Amino acid sequence: MSIPTLVSLPLTSKSRTFSPREQIPLWSDALWKIERGVVRTLTWTEEGTLITLGYWGHNDVVGKPLSQLQPYQIECVTSVEVSLIASSHWSNYTDAILTHLRQTEELQSILHTQRTEQRLLNCLKWLGKKFGRLTPEGLLIDLRLTHADISDVIGATRVSVTRKMIKLEQEGLIQRPGRHFIILI
Repeated sequence: MSIPTLVSLPLTSKSRTFSPREQIPLWSDALWKIERGVVRTLTWTEEGTLITLGYWGHNDVVGKPLSQLQPYQIECVTSVEVSLIASSHWSNYTDAILTHLRQTEELQSILHTQRTEQRLLNCLKWLGKKFGRLTPEGLLIDLRLTHADISDVIGATRVSVTRKMIKLEQEGLIQRPGRHFIILI
């Protein structure tokens, strides 16, 4: 994986769109407000193991100033529209910055759950709360995430996530139509 570089800040703060899997540029003096779509923030170990730091959506803010990690990257999960927030305007986004902090803490709490099955279920509940919509069957997580994507979040192997997904489905806690997930209420 290549290490993203910080580049100079553009003069305009118009919104920009990005395609799935595209990286959003990083600046040390600017944040991005997500207007539409979903991104994930990530880093990786010296051995190249990917670590997903979080998933972020509508009205969330992301950017290099919110992290001390190196490497650090923002990758689009879906088509994304973002607006640039220069540091001189950060005070207008205090609530969004605090929300980012709280969600990061929630994910840290999930990561430290001992049992992989419970960690997976807690992660799905978090994704459902953040990105879900209520359907007659339950809470639909309207993101197309692979088992590898989820394993990156919870610090488990893809094979372990697949086994635990099957078990949660057999226990009637989730459904898996296509590449979506429904948490049964």
